[in-house]
Order: sequence, then C-alpha cells, then structure tokens
Amino acid sequence: MNEETKQKIKTRYEQELHKGERFWPDSIFKDVIVSLGIFIVLILLATFVGVANEPKADPADTSYLPRPEWYFLFLFKFLALYGQIPVIGKIEWLATVLVPALGIGLLTFLPLLDKSPYRHYSRRLFALTVMGTVVLDMVLLTVMASLPVPPNADELKASTNLQAIGGLWIPAAVLTILVIIYAFKRPLYWESTRRNLPLWVAVAGAVAMVAMTVVVSVRAAAYPKPEEAEVPSTLVDQIVAGQDLYSVHCVECHGDDGSVAVIEGVEGLEGEKITPINSRDVLYTITDGAMYEVIAYGRPNAGMPPFGKTYGGELSRSEIDYIILFMRYTWDDRFEAPVIPELFPPLAEGEVPSYDVHIAPIVKRYCVSCHRAGKENNNYLMTSYEEILTTGDNAEHNLIAGDMNSYLLQVIQGTPIMDPADPTKELIGVMPPKTKLKPNVVDAFIRWVMNGMPKTAEEAAALSVTPEATPVP
Repeated sequence: MNEETKQKIKTRYEQELHKGERFWPDSIFKDVIVSLGIFIVLILLATFVGVANEPKADPADTSYLPRPEWYFLFLFKFLALYGQIPVIGKIEWLATVLVPALGIGLLTFLPLLDKSPYRHYSRRLFALTVMGTVVLDMVLLTVMASLPVPPNADELKASTNLQAIGGLWIPAAVLTILVIIYAFKRPLYWESTRRNLPLWVAVAGAVAMVAMTVVVSVRAAAYPKPEEAEVPSTLVDQIVAGQDLYSVHCVECHGDDGSVAVIEGVEGLEGEKITPINSRDVLYTITDGAMYEVIAYGRPNAGMPPFGKTYGGELSRSEIDYIILFMRYTWDDRFEAPVIPELFPPLAEGEVPSYDVHIAPIVKRYCVSCHRAGKENNNYLMTSYEEILTTGDNAEHNLIAGDMNSYLLQVIQGTPIMDPADPTKELIGVMPPKTKLKPNVVDAFIRWVMNGMPKTAEEAAALSVTPEATPVP
C-alpha cells in the first residue's frame, strides 16, 4: 500500500471519526431493527412452514433412514456425492475432516490473504465471487438433497453423475480459476477497468451450476414420490391411532373392551386366565413406563409375544405409546377423554359407501386382527381392497355384488355359515367373534356389497341416490 493510498484512508477515517456514530442509541437501534427482522422471519417460518412430525426415534427400527435438518442438507449431499469419487471417496476423513478444515482455515486467514485497501463491493471481487460461488453451491446442494431417490440403479447412477457435475466439479473448477486469477493477475480484482474476467468466470459458473440443478430436478419430477408416514399430532389422533393398533394386535386375546379374563379361540392360549387390562388393578398400579415394557417385551411365560421392534415385534416406540394413550383415556377413570370422532362419516339416505372412506376404517378396527397373514382365518385376508374381494377358501361366496346371501353379510349379522357337507358343523362362525358390530357398521357393509363394492369415493358418489342429488322436476 503506497503512501498516497494510506493518506486517503487516514483522511476518510478522520472524517468519519469526527462525524461519528454513537453506540447509544444509534448502533443499538440498528441492532434492534436487524434482530426484530430475524425474529419476524423465524415466526413466519414456524407459522407457515413448521417442522414435519416424525415418530419417536427408535434404535431398533432398521428401516429408518436418518437425514439431517435442512440447514445441514448441503453437507449431507456433499458427503454423498464425494463418496462416489473412485478411491478418494472411500477415504471418508478427507470429506469429513480435511475439506471442512480447509474451509474454516480459509475463512480464518482470509483477512491476511486479501489485503486490498478498498471497502466498496466493486473492489472486493475476490471475496464476493468466491463466497458467492460457495453460497450458491450450498443452496443447490440443499435442493439436490431434497429430491426423491431414482427408482432404479441406472437412473440413480445418471442422476448422481449429473449432481456431482453441478454440485462438485463445476464449483471446484470456478473456485480454482478464481484463485489462479487472484494469485497471478491480482490487479484484475483491484482495477475497475480490468475486472471483467473473474466476474464473468463466476457468472458463467453460476449459470452452469443452476442449469445442471434444473436438469436434475426435471428428471426427478418423473420419479415416484415416496410415501410419507402420517404421524398423529393431536391427542385425539393419537388415541384413535392407538385404538386401531389395539384392534389389530390386542383385541384377539383381550377383547375390544379389555375385559377378557379367560382367553378363548386363540390357538395355544385356549382357556388361559388373564387379568382384565381395563381393570383398576392394572391401570392404577402399572405406570406408563412399565406398561410400555410389558407390551414391548411381552410376557413369554404367559404366552404373550413381544410387540416392540427392539425385541423382534412389529410396533415402534410411538405406536406402543399410542396404545397406552388409548387404554388410559378409554378405561382409566382418572383421565377425561376428549371427544373422539366417528369411525367413518355418517351415511345419508341413499348414499353408497366406498371402501376408501367407509369400509377400510371398519375393517382395520374390527377385522384385520384375525384376517391377516399368519392367523387362522380360512385364508381370508382383509388388509387391502383386493384381498377382501379375491382371497379366502370361500372367495366365490364371501362377497357377491348385490347378494344379501354373501357370507360376509350373513356372519356380521349373527348368522353362521354351516358346512354343506355336514349341516351340524359351522363352516364360518359369527364375525367378529368377540364383539357385536354397531347397526351403522352393519348397514355400511350391506350398502357397500349391495351396490357393487365401489373402491373410491368418486365411484360410490356415482352410485348414490340422495335427496340432494335427486333433480327437482
């Protein structure tokens, strides 16, 4: 820095010092305004974006794919792309230790490397172009990390290569060129008449990075979207979820109201005496933590299998918690239960129910506990629409469109199906065996079968003849 430049800086410093700015209230006021702006942005993000609900962390759930929060997604994607580089990608400490250390070191020593005496942004091209490229790359890597996974290996390889070009190689090339220009042609950064080259390099690199990200995003738009698990967020939703889970996993032994004292109709446990789980002896003396362990680990000596994933069962931590909430708010008189919505929307006169809206919730609540794989059920499975219509040893008689003699309609109305070869022997007993369906549930099944078992709400609406749908002459 020559003496003339030093003198200019000193003169300007003296002028600013003479004019001055008070810490109070001038600087404090500016800080308050900036802080208020940040606070408002956080409130808006929390209100309109929020945080996606997820089930409780469960170390036993091997199907869970951990992902960082959005502000670390760029590093997540960087590590994923870096790992695809042959040989180098296998040396994880280079990406997890060396590269971040170089970045932090560059930021630390940047004041010593960039000794330009000028403060105006037009004279700070090295810092602006380098940081602009880095920040843009972070944004684009975040976008790439949010895209759905390709459906096959070939598409995955092609997508990964494109992402590596846009997220690694192009920014690396741009940064290398900028550093070379700065190191060997430093006046290009300082002299306003000769600063176009680094600026054009940064702009060209940014355009190429954005273009590559757009290409990857367009290709990803055709990928199948992953199914997002719905996580109950309110107390009512959690109680309903617990009731559904209880119906599937517990009602066979304990009954729909938890009052069973002697197990009947369960292979291997016939005649087994148990304590009713809706009694005060259970609900008042067993804490939620102890109840969780009982459900998760089971009681092997009493014939109760483990249900927690930790011990080889099917239920996650959150799902067991939902079952406990259902038990507490349904049977424990110390808890005041909230208003629980109906199992399915009430049917108007002439309205036809659909599987998706009406029958599926009923089946999940009352039927799936027995009619699923691994249970004694005459091979009649009810976990999906297709299974209900096509499976079972008596599939041709179970559901017949428009026929009140369908086996399913008879057994849910209390009429068992007798064996044609031996009229004294039951072929199919009354269903469900341990409870009686409410009249509105039976009515929904009858309407559904008699109108051809429509699957979707649209199909059912086309068959409905309600007073609202009848045209006025």
